[in-house]
Amino acid sequence: MSFDLVLTARREDRLRTLASSLSQQYDIEVIVVPMDLALPTAPKRLLDRIEEAGRHVDVLINNAGYGLPGTFVQTSWEDQRDFMQVLLTAPTELCHRLLPGMLTRRYGRIINVASLAGFTPGSNGHTLYGPVKAAMIRLSESLNAETRGTGVNVMALCPGLTRSEFHDVNGARERLKDLPEYMWQTAEEVVESACYAVEDNRPVLVTGGVNKLLAATAQVLPGPIARALMREQSKRFR
Repeated sequence: MSFDLVLTARREDRLRTLASSLSQQYDIEVIVVPMDLALPTAPKRLLDRIEEAGRHVDVLINNAGYGLPGTFVQTSWEDQRDFMQVLLTAPTELCHRLLPGMLTRRYGRIINVASLAGFTPGSNGHTLYGPVKAAMIRLSESLNAETRGTGVNVMALCPGLTRSEFHDVNGARERLKDLPEYMWQTAEEVVESACYAVEDNRPVLVTGGVNKLLAATAQVLPGPIARALMREQSKRFR
């Protein structure tokens, strides 16, 4: 099954290059809507543009995100506010605005890209990343329960270390370069796993055997031990 696409992000030139490549490779229509999801008005304006194009959304992938280096007091409130808007408020609003139509049509797929960090204790630095991802996991679980039997499947996708430009943008690439290969996955591996899992209507997917083990361990370790381990790891990676 193939789908026409709507791509949104801030960098229009890169979006249009990607749109051209995808359109030629898969023979689909790709609509580009440049938008900064840090703006509170962006989710509604994005959906208005889609409606103006005479289209509706059957599959929503909430993948916008980034890391905010530094500790809580080393960063400005404006940066933290925008971070929450992009990673939590905007995805939640898009779910809320799109679910009614999906339910009416009795078909829909929502993949909220969370993270392995949503299962671990809070870290020293990147203060809100784990809490926001944990919220996206719980949101997805709740929506999955609310939409059972409707033809709408909602899932939280929780990858670990994935080879992408994410770590280049947040400045962590150099600190992570010596990690063993078995801890990494490719973006293609993560996407393939997600496609199968959302069709199975799994509420949460942790990708990769190592990540599954880490997530399970974080759930069963006593709190003081888990927090001590995270403090130690934060020194290395944060």
